[in-house]
Amino acid sequence: FSLSLLSLPLLPVNEAEGSVKVAEWQQTYYAHDSGIQSGATTVRDDEGTEYSAKKYAVTTTLVENPTEVEAQYTLTRAQRVRAAMFPETLVEGEAVLSTQTDPGQQTNVQRLAEPSQLLKTAIVHLINYQDDAELATRAVPELTKLLADDDAVVVNKAAMIVNQLTRKEASRRVLMQSPQMVAAVVRAMQNTGDMETARCAASILHSLSHQREGLLAIFKSGGIPALVRMLSSPMESVLFYAITTLHNLLLHQEGAKMAVRLADGLQRMVPLLKKSNPKFLAITTDCLQLLSYGNQESKLIILANGGPEGLVFIMRNYNYEKLLWTTSRVLKVLSVCPSNKPAIVEAGGMQALGQHLTGSSQRLTQNCLWTLRNLSDAATKQEGLDGLLQVLVGQLGSDDVNMLTCATGILSNLTCNNSRNKALVTQCGGVEALIHAVLRAGEKEDVAEPAVCALRHLTSRHQDAELAQNAVRLHYGIPAIVKLLGQPHYWPVVKATVGLIRNLALCPVNQAPLRDAGAIPRLVNLLLKAHQDTQRHTSSSQQTYQVSHDTIQHIRLTITGMENTKCERRPGSFSLIRCL
Repeated sequence: FSLSLLSLPLLPVNEAEGSVKVAEWQQTYYAHDSGIQSGATTVRDDEGTEYSAKKYAVTTTLVENPTEVEAQYTLTRAQRVRAAMFPETLVEGEAVLSTQTDPGQQTNVQRLAEPSQLLKTAIVHLINYQDDAELATRAVPELTKLLADDDAVVVNKAAMIVNQLTRKEASRRVLMQSPQMVAAVVRAMQNTGDMETARCAASILHSLSHQREGLLAIFKSGGIPALVRMLSSPMESVLFYAITTLHNLLLHQEGAKMAVRLADGLQRMVPLLKKSNPKFLAITTDCLQLLSYGNQESKLIILANGGPEGLVFIMRNYNYEKLLWTTSRVLKVLSVCPSNKPAIVEAGGMQALGQHLTGSSQRLTQNCLWTLRNLSDAATKQEGLDGLLQVLVGQLGSDDVNMLTCATGILSNLTCNNSRNKALVTQCGGVEALIHAVLRAGEKEDVAEPAVCALRHLTSRHQDAELAQNAVRLHYGIPAIVKLLGQPHYWPVVKATVGLIRNLALCPVNQAPLRDAGAIPRLVNLLLKAHQDTQRHTSSSQQTYQVSHDTIQHIRLTITGMENTKCERRPGSFSLIRCL
């Protein structure tokens, strides 16, 4: 449709003349109706009959205002088409009676109007886009000068105008293609003492940061140091624009991470963890994760500025899932740092992370589990972990390998040299759950080793150790444990298994089941292999794991303990042990 149609005037309708024209049309053109022109005033009902002014009078008893209805029906078909396709041409207050009988089904005119409206809208947008681009191109040089003016009022007005221009895509692209303009905005932002000017300038950079071209322009103009300084602004909107723009730069602009670090960005970001807006905190914590991942110096800066305490506080007191997820990502990165690890534990990180192990967010649960696993070796003396230990025992029933790996690893560390934790895990069904984990682990060392280590801890040196030793037998764990000795595991798994068997053998009732499961022959074979490995110590650099003297001693003591009562059955065993 031509755009000239938009300017067509709407023809007025005279009710009396309309009736006369209808009557004349019936007499003259009815026999040879040829389409839109000849049938322009015809309106058909569902039965296909045609209404004239005369026939309409018959139904006056059914219509409250027949004159108004007749006037609407006598509109030409061309007018109805124009009203549907170009509704803005209607005179205010004038309405067109619709021929639509079923609200769920469009009329032919309505169906034709849709593509026309889309085409018209597209053309209007194209014209506006071109106009915006031309306007911005003409305005950029002058606005660049005004942003550098000595008068603060002039700078403020110029910043407001540029901010308005960034709202439109065409003018925004023109602005980001001008390095002089972007540099002028950056200078205005960092040199002004007026908060409103700073807000407009920060908003401009925020708008430009949504395109890669804009990010590059900000980066090249020295925008990162200026944005970092804005993180100390007392105005909340400036803070939001600054942190969001920096976040976009960290995500998509090469070299931005180093630039933020050099501008002391971490020192300014960590104190922002005390803010209360969850969405603002989610962006801030994600920036911390991007800056600290794989960079030890950044981790230490976060520690020096009280980062662990602020992050743990968020995990304990907020329920916004995205914020919890981004915060757990930062803690996961920091949890592998030897300096940050004890600080997180002392701040209550174990308990705070444990709160989110039973939630509906799978990604949050996984992050918390991995972080707890990393922290657990520094939390063996930590108190108040009863709830966490019980949840972890429940997690052992999962079929997810990652969850099993984390849960067994955490339990292994938390039960190491901690009698209270050992007793608690034993009392809440931990032995049975760990045996089932061993059975499901198969040859996966990441699950088998920590699970066996945890069982080894539970079966020794605490008040319920004997209960745990018996529980292994009662839950049919002895055959599964002995079987591990014959599998091609690394020596860490073997050492843990030998230690567990030794603990089980301390209970007289377990000795017969251990012998019946073939523990002694397997242990003897291991002892021979260990001896051979030590003899080949010169090639130890080619081995995955060099067997230690402690492992050999474990094997010797285990065999000795199991053979004490019935050494006559294997008279060669002791001589073999002695020669080794």
